[in-house]
Amino acid sequence: MKHIPRKRFGQHFLTDTGLIEAIADTIDPRPGQPLVEIGPGLGALTRPVLQRCGRLTVIELDRDLAARLKAWPGLQIIEADVLGVDWPAVQVQACSHAGASPETLLRVVGNLPYNISTPILFHLLEAAARVQDQHFMLQSEVVDRMVAGPGTKAYGRLSVMLQWRYAMERVLDVPPQAFEPPPAVDSAVVRMLPLPVPPLEDMHVLSELVTVAFSQRRKLLRHTLGRWLEQKNFTGTFDTQRRAEEVPVNEFVDLARVLGR
Repeated sequence: MKHIPRKRFGQHFLTDTGLIEAIADTIDPRPGQPLVEIGPGLGALTRPVLQRCGRLTVIELDRDLAARLKAWPGLQIIEADVLGVDWPAVQVQACSHAGASPETLLRVVGNLPYNISTPILFHLLEAAARVQDQHFMLQSEVVDRMVAGPGTKAYGRLSVMLQWRYAMERVLDVPPQAFEPPPAVDSAVVRMLPLPVPPLEDMHVLSELVTVAFSQRRKLLRHTLGRWLEQKNFTGTFDTQRRAEEVPVNEFVDLARVLGR
């Protein structure tokens, strides 16, 4: 029976075989590696990844799609909402399935649902220490924001919150016609490598201050972050005569480190 894509799950299925192979080549999965795919869908990317690594763990919310994949040899299926999964438990399951030691770092891949891609990225931030690398297909505009540098229009909260923890690279562009049904936007594949020594141990202070800083991005920071710092009884120095988009990631991180002491 043909599966009808469900709008509530943001389903767009990759059908371009050449691009699928190119993405699998970019991921370069190997036997014995604990690989986790988020949202396998109809298995377009699942199949070539599984062929190369032999064993794969997938997280799928749609019960109908999960049922279709249950007969695939070497596939372990976690039927769950990825926004609610316990990543330490996923690491144990994926490592066990791949025949790796329980502390082996995960390789995470997926064509992320565009309607919840940003929440997924933030959810995975909590698990970055358990991850070797991540390869995701996302809306092209989101990837632009992820990798944007200061002083650009795309630079914002998402840029800062991901760049303090990952080195990121746009690796492939994917046109709408590569999907069924075609989305109304261009897509791209991004590679995310967790930094070996994170410059900040607790991201919650950073998250709060960056949210405040970019809440009114056209205004100087003295109107937003400056007032917030006063409420925090901050006695250090930080130039608030700038807009948030002018502040490099490392300066936000340094400020968060001071506030977190």
